[in-house]
Amino acid sequence: MIIVIGWIYVTLLVAANEPSVVAGIVSFLFYGALPCSLVLYFAGARVRRERRKYREQMAARQARDPAREDAPAGD
Repeated sequence: MIIVIGWIYVTLLVAANEPSVVAGIVSFLFYGALPCSLVLYFAGARVRRERRKYREQMAARQARDPAREDAPAGD
């Protein structure tokens, strides 16, 4: 995450140094925002996969034992 923050900072400085506002925005989008969003998306793939697997396991467990709900005993 620190690498992404550093890269955004550097590209923001590069974009601020562009001769026109349009060039600065395009520079920031294509050199900063787009690559960082791709890196964060691919880095989060493992977490998303593990969450999906956990949800599927919980759904399968619920289907096997519908009487058991994660409610406290004695209610």
